[in-house]
Order: sequence, then structure tokens, then C-alpha cells
Amino acid sequence: MARSGEQLGRYRAKRDFSRTPEPAGAPEAPATPAEPGRQDGQRRFVVQRHRARRLHYDLRFEIDGVLVSWAVPNGPTLDPAVKRLAVHVEDHPIEYLDFEGVIPAGE
Repeated sequence: MARSGEQLGRYRAKRDFSRTPEPAGAPEAPATPAEPGRQDGQRRFVVQRHRARRLHYDLRFEIDGVLVSWAVPNGPTLDPAVKRLAVHVEDHPIEYLDFEGVIPAGE
């Protein structure tokens, strides 16, 4: 199992953390973060609305101590017959589960 610090290299290389409020992620985060009320083996996911160059949604699954992420340009659908493109993007730190904020242009 890879350590989350190693998996976040691409994420960190794309950001200037002196300019953006995005979380940098712990350098040596455990593979399964300990949280009150969580049982070992339970994983989380999040769907986030992201206003970037174009409005899109990000789908993130907790795997091996990071959030493995996909951008969904046309947003989610409740109709199982409708197919949506999902583009795999760089892994994000677990702290992104609760992140809300304005990301400066160019970040």
C-alpha cells in the first residue's frame, strides 16, 4: 500500500500553498485516518461542485489514505440510463473531504 505523501506529488506540484487555501495534506498521513466513530475499513466519498474555468463536479473516493478523484464535466445524473464522462485527475489529500473555499485563478 502506497503512503499518501508519495501519492500527492502531482497534486502538490500543481499548487502554490502560499496562494491557495486548499489543504496540502499531511506528509506522512496514515493509510486509514483514525476518527471518532469510524470503524476500520470504512471508506468515504464526496461529490463537490467546482466552479473553475467551467462549472463541473468532482467525485472523490477514499482509497489508501488519499482521495482518488475524477472530474465530471456535465455533472451527476439520477437517471441510470444517462452516461456521463468522468476524467481521472490527480489524487487529493483526505482533508479535501471537508474543504470549501475560493481557489485563486491560476491555481
